[in-house]
Amino acid sequence: MNTPNDNPSPAGYELLHAEGSATPIKGWVRGVPLEAQAHRQLQNIAAIPFVGPWVAVMPDVHLGKGATVGSVIPTRGAIIPAAVGVDIGCGMAAVRTTLRASDLPDSLAQLRAGIERSVPVGNGPGGEHRRLPDSIETRIAQSGLATRLDGIKAKHRRIRTDKLDRQIGTLGGGNHFIEICLDETDAVWVMLHSGSRGTGNLIGTYFIERAREQLAQRVLGFHLPDKDLAFFMEGEPLFDDYVEAVSWAQDYARENREAMMARVLHALRQCLPKFQLEKMAVNCHHNYVQKETHGGEALLVTRKGAVSARAGELGIIPGSMGTRSYIVRGRGNAESFHSCSHGAGRVMSRTAARQNITLAQHREATAHVECRKDKAVIDESPAAYKSIDAVLAAQSDLVEVVHTLRQLVCVKG
Repeated sequence: MNTPNDNPSPAGYELLHAEGSATPIKGWVRGVPLEAQAHRQLQNIAAIPFVGPWVAVMPDVHLGKGATVGSVIPTRGAIIPAAVGVDIGCGMAAVRTTLRASDLPDSLAQLRAGIERSVPVGNGPGGEHRRLPDSIETRIAQSGLATRLDGIKAKHRRIRTDKLDRQIGTLGGGNHFIEICLDETDAVWVMLHSGSRGTGNLIGTYFIERAREQLAQRVLGFHLPDKDLAFFMEGEPLFDDYVEAVSWAQDYARENREAMMARVLHALRQCLPKFQLEKMAVNCHHNYVQKETHGGEALLVTRKGAVSARAGELGIIPGSMGTRSYIVRGRGNAESFHSCSHGAGRVMSRTAARQNITLAQHREATAHVECRKDKAVIDESPAAYKSIDAVLAAQSDLVEVVHTLRQLVCVKG
């Protein structure tokens, strides 16, 4: 099988130094666009004294709020809540089934409708459970998530807890999706993308605000170029509280994907022949922070739009809603802190996409996929994203392709 990265390059990254910066920026950006605003944002991050030993930039890099999407930011003794962002624990899950292309009906509209009935999609009350399913109640009780969140709220009263049960096992909106795909052998896969939903958003927003408040009281020995890069230092109470809360949100996001996957598979079993799940399954974050050791040094590693790609580790790199996606295996490249991209990466902002992509263009680009064709998803149309093939080629020394997936059904909020 010929894939975009069958021949890995021996030197995959370029140095994207900020002028006068002592912290290197290593970017896997060959053959893909790097907007000037994103480059400046990376320079701002690299200029912070506790960031390093370098910053790794993935080929899906684009401008983000505070920190650049598609970046791996190691820190020493400090943590930047806005670098993790508000979609804490956002990530991907995928599972291969024993179904084959020949098992699928000629029309996939009913299959899509069944998934949309089973899994609440979209933001706001319409994307929440109207009546909590027994399976979700059981999952919450067994997970211990509610008890842990109550403990966080006891210290930080502004954090809400009322959305936990209503949103676990739900999709959300924006770039989150559920897909039915075929791999290169015509095996059927279920793949989905979501995070910690409203509760994670509330946690992220709250601690970003607290970091800004604390920044105003600090006496810094250096210039912080962006207030969104406000931070907590190790040893401070808010540092420990944030680590506790962000860890909770990451666990909740993983549990959310597992609950959603169970509901999608249940929907499939209502309209398809009996099938089993194969051993090939992946569930990975791409917006998160955790303690890791690199080069013998203990670091806090924030992956904002990046996936862990240790040697042999499986990950998922999705394209847009009309292009291919990839199941990949990490090569364990130490230069990227064992990381790879989390997708194709935006080449247009949502506003620009709505202004420049016509409904006719969107429908043509997604003609082969059973999905929404209306104006509300124009900002997710394939033209709003970089070429997934170029993104894969730029990181050939970070991952190898295991499976190539093509979409048949795409459900978006």
